[in-house]
Amino acid sequence: MMNKFLSVFSATLLMSLLAACNPASQTNVETEAPLTGADIGGSFTLTNQDGEKVSDSDFAGQYRIIYFGFTYCPDVCPVDLLALMQGLALAEKNDPSLAEKIQPIFISIDPERDGPEQLKQYVAAFHPRLIGLTGTAEEIADVAKKYLIIYDKRDVPGSTEYLIDHSRQGYFFGPDGEPVALLPYDGTPQQIADEIQRWMR
Repeated sequence: MMNKFLSVFSATLLMSLLAACNPASQTNVETEAPLTGADIGGSFTLTNQDGEKVSDSDFAGQYRIIYFGFTYCPDVCPVDLLALMQGLALAEKNDPSLAEKIQPIFISIDPERDGPEQLKQYVAAFHPRLIGLTGTAEEIADVAKKYLIIYDKRDVPGSTEYLIDHSRQGYFFGPDGEPVALLPYDGTPQQIADEIQRWMR
């Protein structure tokens, strides 16, 4: 069932992703972002890695890179997050003013294990300005639904541990919280940096 949902979600956004990553399209004058008008995102109030309440309104006026995952993820999350943050770092190197214009955010889908202390250690490994957010199970379910993130807890056979299958998206949102584009988390840092700078206004 999880694979079916992920397949449907991926297919829905495939054309936007291909358009965003197609080098040929970059030669054209493109005025409308791939996710313009998409019903993705919304308000939230969660807890950051310092134990403070944070709302989406706190990022008003800033572009946002948002990735959902969990700190106990053995491979996918750290690889994706590292690529996204390397891309952001490269974009900031090319244009230092971006450091004030873009806020990277990691939202945990594992509130049972990902408390503020765990998040603080985790996000510090990827980017000095990366914010980690967690909350109650209900709060996380609500924000995941708004951002079209599907996740499912899966027990590990022969262990008391569990993993979480989840959809993978590197979202780029505008200064008003509007969806702009998908970032190619599976691309090179340069490709990610190019996509970030492409949609900055």
